[in-house]
Amino acid sequence: MRDHRSPPRPSRRAVALALSSLPAMIGAGRVLADPATIRPFGVEGADPIPQQKAWPLAAGEVRLLDGPFLDAQTWNLAFMRRIDPDRLLHSFRLNAGLPSNAQPLGGWEAPSCELRGHFTGHYLSACALAYAGAGDADMKHRGDVIVAGLAQCQAALGEGGYLSAFPIKAFDQLDANGFVWAPFYTLHKIMAGLYEMHVQTGNPQALPVLLGMAGWADAWSAARAPAHMQTILDQEFGGMSEVFYNLAATTSDPRWIAVGDRFVKARFITPLAERRDELQGLHMNTHVPQVIGAVRRYALTGEPVSGEAAAFFWETVTQARTYATGGSSNREHWLAPPHHLAEEWIQAADHQECCCAYNMLKLTRALYQLSPQVRYIDYYERNLLNHRLGTIEPETGRTTYFLSVAPGAWKTLATDDATFWCCTGTAMEDFAKLADAIYARDRDGLFVNLFIASQAHWPEQGVRLEQATRFPDEPVTRITIHETKGGVWSLRLRMPSWTTRESVVLINGAPSEVTVEPGAYLDIRRAWKPGDGVELRLVMPLHAESLRDNPAIQAFVVGPVVLAGQFSSQGLSPDLVNNQQGPAVYRAPITIPAILAKGRPVVERLRSTGDLTYVLDTGEGEVALKPLNQSWARHAVYWTVT
Repeated sequence: MRDHRSPPRPSRRAVALALSSLPAMIGAGRVLADPATIRPFGVEGADPIPQQKAWPLAAGEVRLLDGPFLDAQTWNLAFMRRIDPDRLLHSFRLNAGLPSNAQPLGGWEAPSCELRGHFTGHYLSACALAYAGAGDADMKHRGDVIVAGLAQCQAALGEGGYLSAFPIKAFDQLDANGFVWAPFYTLHKIMAGLYEMHVQTGNPQALPVLLGMAGWADAWSAARAPAHMQTILDQEFGGMSEVFYNLAATTSDPRWIAVGDRFVKARFITPLAERRDELQGLHMNTHVPQVIGAVRRYALTGEPVSGEAAAFFWETVTQARTYATGGSSNREHWLAPPHHLAEEWIQAADHQECCCAYNMLKLTRALYQLSPQVRYIDYYERNLLNHRLGTIEPETGRTTYFLSVAPGAWKTLATDDATFWCCTGTAMEDFAKLADAIYARDRDGLFVNLFIASQAHWPEQGVRLEQATRFPDEPVTRITIHETKGGVWSLRLRMPSWTTRESVVLINGAPSEVTVEPGAYLDIRRAWKPGDGVELRLVMPLHAESLRDNPAIQAFVVGPVVLAGQFSSQGLSPDLVNNQQGPAVYRAPITIPAILAKGRPVVERLRSTGDLTYVLDTGEGEVALKPLNQSWARHAVYWTVT
C-alpha cells in the first residue's frame, strides 16, 4: 500500500514575504509572480505543470452505465432539449441590432433582467460537456448554433470584442460605483461556455470569439486604477480569474495571467493565505469561484500565496462550515463564525445554494489534482451523493436552487422557461459531467475514486475497464480489466474514511491478504491481464453526526449517505413548490418530533427495513427514513435529540 500524501506546503515565511508585497503587486496591475517570467504552458516539448500530481480521465474516456448517475444525466439532457437555442440568442441579437423572432425567455433571462445572457453561457458549457462525456451529437450541434450566433452578434456590435446580451453601458454604471447586477459574472459564464466549446468540441469559432471578449476585458480593466478595480470587485464577478488562467494555459500566452490577476480580490485572498477564517457575512457563490481561480493560478505558477489560500479555504469550509449533506451556507451567505453551524442552520430555511455545491466540487477536483488524497474524494462523494444527486427531479430534469435541511422542508423546483436561475445553469453543467472524478491517473497507476457504474479508457496504458456496482444501495463494486498493453501498473482503490478495516478485497475471486486502511488508497500493483477482476466489499456503518455548537442537533448517515425522515406533502400547493427558490416552511408549518434517546445511543432507535431505508422510533411514534437524494416529500435531516 502506498501513501499518497500532499506535497510540502510553502513555508509560512515564503507566504508572509509574498503577502507583504501584495499591495504593491496589486498596484502594479498584477498579483504575485510576474507573468512575463512564467514559462509557457501546454506547448509541444514543455514540461507538464509541475504542481499537478494526478490527472482525472478526460470526459471522453469515461462513460456512465445503468444506475442513478446515468439516469440523472439522461433527465438533464431531456431538460436541455426543451430549450430552443434561438430563444437563448434572442437578447444577444436584440442588443446587437440584429432581428429576432424568437419568443423571449422569462425569469433571469427576461429581456429586462440585468443578468440576461448568463444562462446561455451555462448552456454552452453543458452542451460541450454533454458531447464530450456522453457523445451526444445533438448537444454539439446546439452548441455550434449558439457559438455561430454569438460570433454574428460580436461582429455586429463592433465594440472591440465586447459581447453580451445587455448594452455596454452596464459597465459604465459599474465603473461609476453604481449598482448593476453582476455584469462581469455574466461575461464569465459566456466566456467559460466558449472555452468549453473550444476545448471539448473543437468548435473553430469559439476561441476567436473568446479571445475577442478577453481582449475587451483586458483593455477595460487595464484602464482602471488598481485601487478602483478592487472596488469594482465588490460586485459579484464569477470566475473571471479562472477563465483568464485557463486561457493562458490554452494559448501558452502569459498575458492572460496578468489580466486574470486584476480579478483577484486582495482583501479576500490575504486572510486565507494567512490561514484566517474571515468568511462570516460573505456571499458564498461570489467567493468560491475566486478560490477556484487561485488554485488554478497555483497549478500554473507554483505561487505560494494562491496555493495556501485555496488549501486553507477548502479546509475551513469543509471542516467548519459544511452540513452533513456536503453543502454550506444559509441565505447564500456564511452567517456565523466557523464551527457554529447550529447558529447558522436555525436562522432560515434557505440552506445550501446549489451553485455553491457545484463550485465546491470544482474546487475539490482541482485540489485533488495537485495532491491526490482520499479526503478530497470523501468530501466530493458526500456532496455529490447527497446534495447534487438529490436536486434533480426524476424524468423532468428540473432542478432546485437551495437544498434545505430545515425541519419539514421540501425541494422546490425551477420551471422550463420562467426561472433560469444561476443554480439552473450550474446544474446543467454538473449533470452533464457526472463522470468527472470517477477515475484519475498518475505516471504509473489508475485511481478508482468513486463507486459509480461506468466504463473507463486509460489510453496511455491501453487499459479499458468496467466498474459494475449498485453502490450505495449495495456496498460492493466489481472492476473488470477488459484490455491492457501488459506490463506492471497500479490499480489504486479508494478506501473511504467512513468504512472499516473489516472491508474485504477479492482479486480474481480469491480473498486478498491486503489490509484495508480507511482514508487511504489501496495500491494493487501487478502485471494485469484481460479478464482480471477486483471486488471490493465495503462496510457501511450507521452513525449520527451532530452540530459542534449544539450536539443535540443530529443527522443520521450510513457510510456517506444522509438519511431524511419522511413526512406527508399533503397540503403543499403548487405555488409553494414550483418557481420558488426555497421552501417557505413558515407558510406551511408542521411538527417534527424530537427523539427521546433516554440515555441510549440514538442510532439504536433506528431499525433497518431494506436498502438504505429505516424506521426511526422517536419515543413518541415511528418515522420512515430514506436517503435524502431519493426524497421528494417533506423531510427532516436534522433532529433534536433529548
